[in-house]
Amino acid sequence: MRPGRSADSTHRGTPRRGWPARPRHGPPPEAPPRKSSAQPAGRCWPGVQATPLSRTHLTRPRPFRRQPRPFRSSGAGCGARLVVMARGAATAARRRVRGAPPVRARGRSAEDWWWDRLAPSGSGYHLLQADSMLLVLPGPGPARARTHRRAARRAHRLRPPGTCAVAAKAKPRPAPAPEAPQGPDPGWGDRIPLEILLQIFGLLVATDGPMPFLGRAARVCRRWHEAASQPALWHTVTLSPPLAGRPALGEAKAEKKLLASLEWLMPTRFSQLQRLTLIHWKSQVHPVLKLVSESCPRLTFLKLSDCHGVTPDTLIMVAKACPQLHSLDIQHSMVESMAVVSFLEEAGPRMQKLWLTYSSQTTAILGALLGSCCPQLQVLEVSTGINRNSTPLQLPVEALQQGCPQLQVLRLLNLMWLPKPSGRVVTPGPGFPGLEELCLASSTCNFVSNEVLGRLLHGSPNLRLLDLRGCARITPAGLRDLPCQELEQLHLGLYGMSDRLTLVKEGSALLTQKWCHTLRELDLSGQGFSEKDLDHALAAFSGIPGGSRPALCSLNLRGTRVTPSTVSSVISSCPGLLYLNLESCRCLPRGLKRAYRGPEEVQWCLEQLLTSLPSLS
Repeated sequence: MRPGRSADSTHRGTPRRGWPARPRHGPPPEAPPRKSSAQPAGRCWPGVQATPLSRTHLTRPRPFRRQPRPFRSSGAGCGARLVVMARGAATAARRRVRGAPPVRARGRSAEDWWWDRLAPSGSGYHLLQADSMLLVLPGPGPARARTHRRAARRAHRLRPPGTCAVAAKAKPRPAPAPEAPQGPDPGWGDRIPLEILLQIFGLLVATDGPMPFLGRAARVCRRWHEAASQPALWHTVTLSPPLAGRPALGEAKAEKKLLASLEWLMPTRFSQLQRLTLIHWKSQVHPVLKLVSESCPRLTFLKLSDCHGVTPDTLIMVAKACPQLHSLDIQHSMVESMAVVSFLEEAGPRMQKLWLTYSSQTTAILGALLGSCCPQLQVLEVSTGINRNSTPLQLPVEALQQGCPQLQVLRLLNLMWLPKPSGRVVTPGPGFPGLEELCLASSTCNFVSNEVLGRLLHGSPNLRLLDLRGCARITPAGLRDLPCQELEQLHLGLYGMSDRLTLVKEGSALLTQKWCHTLRELDLSGQGFSEKDLDHALAAFSGIPGGSRPALCSLNLRGTRVTPSTVSSVISSCPGLLYLNLESCRCLPRGLKRAYRGPEEVQWCLEQLLTSLPSLS
């Protein structure tokens, strides 16, 4: 409190001169009488006798205010009332003994009375006080904290001497607050060994890839940043502009922005990069591959998907700068045939895997393969693009066997091709001794027959997967003559075939009797085998010699004439069956013609079949 100012004085305005002190309760005081020379200097209310006090007990006069005059602004529609507090005349000094007890408890002051009158409780208005005015605003407002503070100070002054000390002694001490549970140590990340973090991050990278996890982990702390910056974690990266599919201007801008990030990211992170995939790059393929050739000497796999502007110089640059590069995937990308041929001439001796999309320029690439450009090639896949080419592919089988003797996987997917004979008399070629997978699946008419299949597989005893979906000319007799004895996956499904009269009706038992002990997946969907023939074929899984259980885990009988007794026998004989497709099987009861996934659903199907067998018989 500043000296010369009483405890009762407020900051609501300057002291008004010429006005008497206001009582603490009741209506506002009346106007004071006019000043006369007969009136003493120390004025007081009529009936109250002034007591002379010493100078040490005098305090500064309490400020008084003139009776406020309510004033309503002309803007009645604005939802607020403006009340101006007029400045009064000078007030006389009022003397008070600080320690003297009051005669009686005082009620609310005139200020409180006017406050409640201007904005009564529940009226929907509240007051906002400024320097010399009151603003009446609509809506409920917060309680007047100042009134409560003044009441607390007034009660403290009216308390008799010594009461505070007694109350302080009698007041019980508050119980000590329970200590807050300590949170995790902020430095726990620094105490994890870097080798442990690398192993944890490596598991996440192997599952989801390095991006965006490593970029976010680098922001956690310094130790995580150090671990996320290790080049050993950045071994497989896929780069795609964020605005792929937008207009050309937006794509070019996004590619340049990503290229600017790669300029500092590749030298520090990609020194041990092994597998790189570029998707939807239209204009900045050459700058990106130039950075790769400068910073990624350990690159082994390069995939360009939906990329444009790949020139011969670009691929030759990568082939020379990356001596370990042995796999190239350029499916669905616009790459010149001369660029691929130049790349194969440079890196052909070490090439092991090649993925191509069939086009009019594929013949030149296949010509390089037939000329023993890639003697170590193990995987060759040629698939059709979005725009199907109606020109059949002429593939000389025997020349391919001589040019790629180490081939293990051959996929000609959804491709119309013709085996090109080397002359009038077809001499058997060397075959593919190491071939393990042959996929000739197609949704259109193809010309693969038993004779063509024999030319391809006559020297492949280690074949594990044979996919002939859509090859309607293949018969069980032609499959029986193949040299492979341990076939695990056989797919003979026919999808979308309108002419079912020309399909083979018998011979399915030749397939199951030869490979029932090794088959894990069998697809006979759409085949025209009779009910009796299917019953005889699937019975081979219940009579395996040696008493061993069959390895069959996936069986597709969609659209066949299989009977309920045959299906129940197969399920009982193959406890490892996890997938069973019985869609569109006319001989089965309603409610069971669907696909079953998992051992629970397969066993449920068996129970339903066993329940329905007596009624069907």
